[in-house]
Amino acid sequence: MGRQRILCVATVVAALVAATPAAAQRLSLGERVTLLENKANVDNQAAVQGNIEAQNRIVQLQSEVQSLRNQVETLQNEIAQLKQTNRQQYLDLDGRLARLEGGAAPAAPASPQNPAAAPAAPAATPANAPATAAQAPAADGAAPAAADPAAEEAAYQAALDALVERFEADQSARLFQGFLRDYPASPLVPNAYYWLGESYYVTQNYELALEAFQALLSQHAGSRKEADALLKLGYCQIALGQRAAGEESLRQVSARFAGTDAAGKAESRLRTLALENR
Repeated sequence: MGRQRILCVATVVAALVAATPAAAQRLSLGERVTLLENKANVDNQAAVQGNIEAQNRIVQLQSEVQSLRNQVETLQNEIAQLKQTNRQQYLDLDGRLARLEGGAAPAAPASPQNPAAAPAAPAATPANAPATAAQAPAADGAAPAAADPAAEEAAYQAALDALVERFEADQSARLFQGFLRDYPASPLVPNAYYWLGESYYVTQNYELALEAFQALLSQHAGSRKEADALLKLGYCQIALGQRAAGEESLRQVSARFAGTDAAGKAESRLRTLALENR
């Protein structure tokens, strides 16, 4: 039995020796541990180097993102400034053209007694005006025959700013009502009627908007705002369920003011309505 056990142990040892590479057989246990430690150190250094490179890349990307954010913020500020500048230029041009138009057009109201220059449109009457667009208080007396041009322009500008600058449509409607009451002979009256209609339109008060646009079209034919007023008149009619009348108004815009921006919008809306009928 003892001899058999010895033979078994010898056989196992021989097999282990045969399975071990020759170079490994020549290394001592300490040398093999050292080799393993060196290999682990190399692997750790490679991992550390990879982490450092990844961190550097992250820092670089963060810097690029911050730079892009700064550029976007700068562009947003520039766009906001351009919008403000363009808006101011438009408002100034709107007033200047209206005054030039009023001075050259004989159909413009020449005196407060002219019945075509009634102090307020039907849209501004207390019986029609809702609480959100109440009429301004009545003046103590009739408007003077010769209004102060500076006060007139300031009143118009304040009403327009309330709409296009601060988006306060209700306040804008009240201010335009006051302007139409106080300055019925102003060359800015057609524009005031248009923007009064817009003030109602943006709050979906289509009935009063329609009345303001109709006042402009009936009392100030040939105004620079006529095409836009007719376009918005059509929009209001459609919104109020008067589709046939609205489509006819849009066709008039397209026919009478061909090539204008208003005509393009009218034609686009007519195409949309035609598709809805299919």
